[in-house]
Amino acid sequence: MSLLPVEEAYRRLVGSAVALTRTEQLPLLQAAGRVLAEDVLARRTQPSFDASAMDGYAVRAEDAQSPFEALRVVGESAAGRAYGGQVGRGEAARIFTGAPVPQGADAILIQEDARVEVDGTVRPTVSLEPGQFIRAAGIDFAAGETLLTRGALLTPGAIALAASCGYPALTVLARPKVAILATGDELVLPGEPLGPSQLVASNPFGVAAMVVAAGGDAIDCGIAGDDVDTIGARLSDSIRDRADVFVTIGGASVGDHDLVGKVFANRGVGLDFWKVAMRPGKPLMAGRLGDLTIVGLPGNPASSMVAARLFLVPLVRRLAGLPDRQLYRHGLLGAPMPENGARTDFVRSRLEVRDDGVIRIIPLPRQDSSLLSTYAQADALLVRAPSAAPASAGEACRYVVLDEWKGLAEHN
Repeated sequence: MSLLPVEEAYRRLVGSAVALTRTEQLPLLQAAGRVLAEDVLARRTQPSFDASAMDGYAVRAEDAQSPFEALRVVGESAAGRAYGGQVGRGEAARIFTGAPVPQGADAILIQEDARVEVDGTVRPTVSLEPGQFIRAAGIDFAAGETLLTRGALLTPGAIALAASCGYPALTVLARPKVAILATGDELVLPGEPLGPSQLVASNPFGVAAMVVAAGGDAIDCGIAGDDVDTIGARLSDSIRDRADVFVTIGGASVGDHDLVGKVFANRGVGLDFWKVAMRPGKPLMAGRLGDLTIVGLPGNPASSMVAARLFLVPLVRRLAGLPDRQLYRHGLLGAPMPENGARTDFVRSRLEVRDDGVIRIIPLPRQDSSLLSTYAQADALLVRAPSAAPASAGEACRYVVLDEWKGLAEHN
């Protein structure tokens, strides 16, 4: 199977993905950041009464005209404690912000424009128009109005709006379930005794962190040794647990101990592609087994993390119903680059923001695909097209932000 261009691999894996239809109901305090599964219709009118927008006095606008006469204060209206009487001709009611406007009043004389006389009456010092400083009933929303639509991201503002119109809980799209299996006889979990030929499994933890940040639930399938039956059993477990995506890490190449492809073939997985024209991350595979999406990541730490960032993260966001984010961004090279090879190169790099706001992408010195330390230091991946000519510092270039909470927040 020939190497597939990065853009075509992305189209096949991510471009065809659609949001899940499973839903769940969550209390408001747990719903932030989720995607709404049903329209939210206002259960009440907000405000449900004409309310004062300022502290002052509720009056009849016709009584606040020159020449100004003193008005008799007949009561008080406060938030949660309305004045039950009526404001008549030549009268006023003390009122506070958010309080119901008493019957008979049609304007608010703010306290800065009111002169309190020694006998307790209040005299306007400015003329008023009907409705002045009054928030009319329903000015925010009316009962039955659609306030949030299906597919909306539940931002803090959306959560507050849902609460204000009477919803203690909301129906949201379920998070995609992503089962993650590390493979290889050489792997042990962090903290376990390490044999002379063994390595600590790091990739599943980094990939799981990406899944969670992208809006998914990461399911730890542990480590499977180089055994087709064990790998096949973990695949069966993931199907039984109704995972949406099954991710393997390692074993996707063509060596005698790279068994993932053999397991997939034995189980009838339909492969969309196997091997992508990219560096690092060439031995990337993707396919389907019924409703289950299969993603086989390479085993080298940087290769696995880069491939997951480029393909798994946007896939999970699509399945979660979250909006697509711009993958490629534009900046200037911070250092010269040599001619590129036949594959798209994703160079781990630092980002620097100049005083004029232009972003410079500075490649890190060590790019071996086994180096997690380089990946952890990086903010972004500098993108070098296949067979790209040598480039000088200051030339335009493309890059991919690595971590949503790091480079995106600081450099977007």
